[in-house]
Amino acid sequence: MDIVIKAGIIGASGYAGCELLRILLMHPEAEVTAISSHSYTGKKIYDLYPNFYQVCDLEFIEDTEVIEKADIIFASLPHGLSEKYAKTCVEKGKKFIDLGADFRLDKEEDYQKWYGLDYNLPELHKNQVYGLPEVNRDKIKDATIIGNPGCYPTTITLGLYPLLKNKLNVSQKIIIDSASGTTGAGKNLSDGMHFPRCNESFHPYKVGVHRHTPEIEQELSKMNEKDVHITFVPHLLPVDRGIVSTIYVPVDKSLEEIYETYVEAYKDEQFVRVLPLGQVADLKFVKASNYCDISLHMDERDHTLIVVSTIDNMVKGSAGQAVQNMNIMYGLDENTGLNLVAPSF
Repeated sequence: MDIVIKAGIIGASGYAGCELLRILLMHPEAEVTAISSHSYTGKKIYDLYPNFYQVCDLEFIEDTEVIEKADIIFASLPHGLSEKYAKTCVEKGKKFIDLGADFRLDKEEDYQKWYGLDYNLPELHKNQVYGLPEVNRDKIKDATIIGNPGCYPTTITLGLYPLLKNKLNVSQKIIIDSASGTTGAGKNLSDGMHFPRCNESFHPYKVGVHRHTPEIEQELSKMNEKDVHITFVPHLLPVDRGIVSTIYVPVDKSLEEIYETYVEAYKDEQFVRVLPLGQVADLKFVKASNYCDISLHMDERDHTLIVVSTIDNMVKGSAGQAVQNMNIMYGLDENTGLNLVAPSF
C-alpha cells in the first residue's frame, strides 16, 4: 500500500508557501490536507492565485486546524513566528519543516544579533537539523524539526562543499557575489521592489550586512572544520526567480584536479549538476526545477578558483528543498515529486 503523507502548510499565501503547494500537488505520495493564511482566512487558494483554479479548491483555515489535519507541517512565515508551531507539532508527534529563519542558526546570539530576537523556546532548538540534504542526509532521516536552508546559503554551501570538505582552499579569504530574483524578498513591498525601481536595474543591497551571512559562515565552518569568514554581497536581479552566486577562492590545485573533486563529491546527487569544464551555469536552465548547477573556472593570473552556482530560489532554495527533506524523513526516494525539468526558453 502506498504511503500517503498528510501535509499542511502554514503561510500558504506567500510565494514560498504557494510554490510548496504547487509541488506537493504533483507528489504521488503526499496529500495537502490543509492550508492557512492570517490575511486570507476563509478564501480559496484560487482567489489569490488563479493558476490553482479547477486544480485545487483548498480554503485558508486557522493554523491550529492545519496542524490537526496533517502529519507533517510546513511553515512559511516571517522570522520569529515558527517556534510555537514547532512546539505544538513536537508535542503531538508530528514533523515540522520551517522554511523561515527560526531553526537555521545554531547559536542564539547569532539570531539575536542578525534578527533582533531571542529564542522563546531555547530547548526546542537542541533538536533542530539544518536541512541541506547533500550534507546532512543522515541527520535529516530521524529529525522532527528541520530548518530549511536559505536560498543564498543553498547556492553558496553547495558551491563550496567539495572544496572545503577536501581542504583545497589555501586562504580564509572567500568573496561571494550573489544575485537573486525579486521573489526572494517575499510579498511585502519595499521601495526598491516596485516595478519602476527594479525593472531595467541591477544593484547590490544590504552590502556586508545581509542576514544570511551567519548562516553561510556557520555551515561553511562545519564543512571546513575551522572558522570560515566571507565577504558576501547580494544583488537584486529584475527577474521573477533564480539565484546566481559567483564565488572567488584562492587555491593551489589545478582546475582539472578541483573539477574531479567536485565530480566525485556529487556523483550520486541527482539535484547537483557539475557542468563540464568550459560551460557556465545559467539560472535559465534551473528555473522551476530542484537542480543546483555548478560550473568551475580559474583565473590563472593569481590562481583564484571561480565557482558559479545557480538555483531556482523558490524550488531548490525553498519549497523544493523542503519536499526533498520530507522525502528523506519518510524514507522515500529523494526525487519523488521533484522530477522537474527547467523550460528551455
